[in-house]
Amino acid sequence: MASEKIGEITHYFDKIAVAIVKLEKPLKKGDSIKIKGATTELDQTIDSMQVDRADIEQGEVGQEVGIKVSDKVREGDEVFRA
Repeated sequence: MASEKIGEITHYFDKIAVAIVKLEKPLKKGDSIKIKGATTELDQTIDSMQVDRADIEQGEVGQEVGIKVSDKVREGDEVFRA
């Protein structure tokens, strides 16, 4: 089954391990995602998601949300629903 692209990494804050994702599809806490790029391959579950430093349960199309990531990601990496 092909993975559905749900967004793209627009920024990564390495000191706090948070990635900013521009959403093309809705995303909610508990979803499993895969982040892929030239040197990135990361699978994880969404445990924490924020918009403007406020916790949210679900991100909508067009929003830029911050998610806690378990490893380094890079701008331009693509985010897929696992």
